[in-house]
Amino acid sequence: MQEITNKIIYLGQNDENRDFFDELLPLEHGTSYNSYLIKGSDKNALIDGMYMNKAEEYLKELDELGLKIDYIIANHGEQDHTGIFPILLEKFPEAKIITNNICKTNLMNMLEIPENRIQTIQNGEELSLGDKTLRFMIAQGVHWPDTMFTYLVEDNYLFTCDFLGAHYVVDNIYAEPSEDLKRAAKKYYAEIMMPFRSMCKKYLAVIENLNPDIILPSHGCIYREPKYIIDLYKDWTSDECKNLVLFPYVSMYKNSKSMVDYVCDKLEKQGIDCVKYDLIRGNIADFAINLVDAKTIILGCSMVLASPHPAAFNAAYLLSIMKPKAKNYSILASFGWGGKLTEPIVDLLSRLRANIVEPVMIKGNLKEEDYKLLDEFSDKIVELHKDKMLV
Repeated sequence: MQEITNKIIYLGQNDENRDFFDELLPLEHGTSYNSYLIKGSDKNALIDGMYMNKAEEYLKELDELGLKIDYIIANHGEQDHTGIFPILLEKFPEAKIITNNICKTNLMNMLEIPENRIQTIQNGEELSLGDKTLRFMIAQGVHWPDTMFTYLVEDNYLFTCDFLGAHYVVDNIYAEPSEDLKRAAKKYYAEIMMPFRSMCKKYLAVIENLNPDIILPSHGCIYREPKYIIDLYKDWTSDECKNLVLFPYVSMYKNSKSMVDYVCDKLEKQGIDCVKYDLIRGNIADFAINLVDAKTIILGCSMVLASPHPAAFNAAYLLSIMKPKAKNYSILASFGWGGKLTEPIVDLLSRLRANIVEPVMIKGNLKEEDYKLLDEFSDKIVELHKDKMLV
């Protein structure tokens, strides 16, 4: 518990030991679940709730405050923010959950919240706490269709739920710009927000126009200087790519890796930045972070029996749903005896509506004629990066 002002209290809980989020995303720093109490002259409101794993600590802090809760604001229905709602509604029998229509449906389905305990709002609607006013901003499509922001009018504070957050735990709840924070925020953006890049751009502009004094997400740090995180997101959500080629690869007998190494070396000699990522042994954070910037993604792939290696296929699937802004994709592949190696991956990558450079497929060890194919392939990639090489 920490006082932000004498009317606003941080009730977030750190979860340093959580190592995965959504059973998919490895956490390098654990995470925090941020909840905020706003004390009005007439009514009190909680902004977002708590993950059930941290319910005991959260309820203890609420008991220490000894305040009646009149409203529980649900900016988003996912259970890391709302799991404790049934307990809160029992603890505060007169409290109402305030949210939008889509989130209402989610809360009723996921947590079996009675409909009569939920009050819905429209975009721009306000709720008075007496001397404090909450204004609700629907931000549909920023992560989930039920997302909204809560704006504290008198203080010019904006509670953005998952948007602009980070899986990041530090003792100080306020952001202190650092490479560690930037990495955590960028990884969070890549894995959670990047599939909704166009909506992120839309609501980032709304926030910039609002010009809040403080941004208070539901994961990670509070930004007393919002320009820091806004500027980072403006870069990440822009249509501009860096002069970077990312090579996620899996190589059973080093042939695919030899192809990746050869092309990478050729490109670097032409002034193009290259990052190689081992799909089996690499840190997925490095993969996600480089997806944000890469102009070209070239998947190095081996074959298992008559199909792409599962790690390569999984990488292609992740690319198809994460929707990075890369302009070009291709495949460097090695096989032993036959089957469909590139077709299933190209099918997934085609969903990205980007340029697909003709893959290079080699049988067995690299031979003289294969190096000529790789030289031609490298020349094509150089041509696609000429605009960045001239900068």
